Amino acid sequence: MGFVRFMLSIAGRLLRVVAGAVIIWLALARLEAPWSYLVAVIGLIPILAGVFNFCLLGPLFSADLWGRPRASAPVD
Repeated sequence: MGFVRFMLSIAGRLLRVVAGAVIIWLALARLEAPWSYLVAVIGLIPILAGVFNFCLLGPLFSADLWGRPRASAPVD
């Protein structure tokens, strides 16, 4: 749950936005079309996750997409 808490913090949100921007930049600078466009669109996912404050990895760590503990998960 600590990882999810970090990812939902301001630093985690900023990290997701920066990582998404780097993915897009690398895709457009280093890959050839059509792969560059596909990877760039995939790079939008972490940007949107940071902007709208959800964590796609939350369900893997017994939290919902918004980082709240599930009802069946033990609370720290």
